[in-house]
Amino acid sequence: MSASSVGSLRGVPLPLLALFVLYTLASLLHFTHNAEFLADYPGLPNWLTRAQVYVAWLVVFAIGLTGLLLVRAGKAVAGLVILVIYAVLGFAGLDHYFAAPFSAHTFTMNFTIWFEVAAAFALLVYLLAAIRAQLRAGKVPSTP
Repeated sequence: MSASSVGSLRGVPLPLLALFVLYTLASLLHFTHNAEFLADYPGLPNWLTRAQVYVAWLVVFAIGLTGLLLVRAGKAVAGLVILVIYAVLGFAGLDHYFAAPFSAHTFTMNFTIWFEVAAAFALLVYLLAAIRAQLRAGKVPSTP
């Protein structure tokens, strides 16, 4: 995964960039819907505010951006591992169903939750394959 790789843009492979953007937009859509319709989401705590939802998204996004920048800087393994964390965070939206059943959520609520989960899953599958490729290529430092 270098800047000279075929199909890359500034050191980030295009499939990774595309999946990163897709998940980031899906996540932003879900968090924005949460923030703007916070009172309508069933089972969410009363103390949760619109601003807190946006801050939470910024924290999650910062994790993903850090991973992407590490990949771009040539630190592929570290970047990919951080991006795995970012992708796994995309499954947190499923927590809505611990607060209230699927049927208690509107179509749009369910759509934004599942769109984020599907995009996170796609990114995660790509990342795990990329890490596997790094391992097979011997680009991961071995432990003594």
